[in-house]
Amino acid sequence: MVDTTKNTKLFTTYGVKTSKAISTEIAAKLISKAKRPLFVVGTGVLDPEVLDRAVKIAKAKNIPIAATGSSMIGFVDKGVNAKYINLHALGFYLTDPNWPGFDGNGNYDTIILLGHKKYYINQVLSATKNFSDVKAISIDKSYIQNATMSFGNLSRADHIAALDEVIDLL
Repeated sequence: MVDTTKNTKLFTTYGVKTSKAISTEIAAKLISKAKRPLFVVGTGVLDPEVLDRAVKIAKAKNIPIAATGSSMIGFVDKGVNAKYINLHALGFYLTDPNWPGFDGNGNYDTIILLGHKKYYINQVLSATKNFSDVKAISIDKSYIQNATMSFGNLSRADHIAALDEVIDLL
């Protein structure tokens, strides 16, 4: 079992409210229990090992994907429900309780984050943290302080192993 709760304060600024470090079991349980999850992926997901696992996570619970940056190309012909959106626009939409979502069934209650630059996603999550009820679960290799819950700072090998554990638990 990979300890995904370590090294959370490296290269992190301290604020009033920071994310809680979570294990793979908690991440999988929260993803499974989410009523309206959205998998928000960034360009970092195009790494072949990470992309393979992202597709497996999306397929395991039939989670729609919001592909940001240039990540959409990785999900073409993979049999997943992926839509392209600008990350800043998505952050704005998530703070609107009346946003119909990609499918017209309403806003999402949980977003799962993978493959983003730490400095970039933290700025977007600053809005969702302070102006919405959306839970943000980061399963990225870097600790994301503005998420609701996040893995700690992990090595590449530990991150891949942690993603595999999440997939097995889903």
